[in-house]
Amino acid sequence: MDANQDELRDLLDEQAIRKVVLRYCRGIDRLDRELVRGCYHHDATDEHGSFAGSADDFVDWAFRVAARYDLTMHFAGNLLVELGAPRRDGHRAARAETYGIAHHRRSGGPPELNLLVGFRYVDRFERRDDGVWRIARRVCTTEWVRRDEESAWWPIPPGMRTGRRDRTDPVYDPID
Repeated sequence: MDANQDELRDLLDEQAIRKVVLRYCRGIDRLDRELVRGCYHHDATDEHGSFAGSADDFVDWAFRVAARYDLTMHFAGNLLVELGAPRRDGHRAARAETYGIAHHRRSGGPPELNLLVGFRYVDRFERRDDGVWRIARRVCTTEWVRRDEESAWWPIPPGMRTGRRDRTDPVYDPID
């Protein structure tokens, strides 16, 4: 490959990794278990808050936690991808560091369930035999936590469309 092809491959790899991070956020916020699980390799691990273990166990844990809330919204901000050198077998690894803020809300619930959390995902991504980038190892750090007082919430006017936490959300509507 020439230098231009290498640069193009790097850009495509970085974009593929960014899409995995964003699909993960969508999956958590829409409670789409299959979407979240598809972001991880079969043997991946995740260290996330009080959880540390396999990706399968993480998904079970995360969906139990997320079900406590009326909504969650994960905002992925700064995302830095550092690509490793391609290997002859086509495999490749990368590190991605994502800064984010997660909003957790439960109307009428205990105040500790209404949170804004500053976090970072520090991910090891791998592109393996199937040519698809997925998370091989995730470490989620908590940078800060702030309680979101329910008394400060502004009511959403009646009749205004709101997001759904399932596949009836408009994001799942056909594109065409």
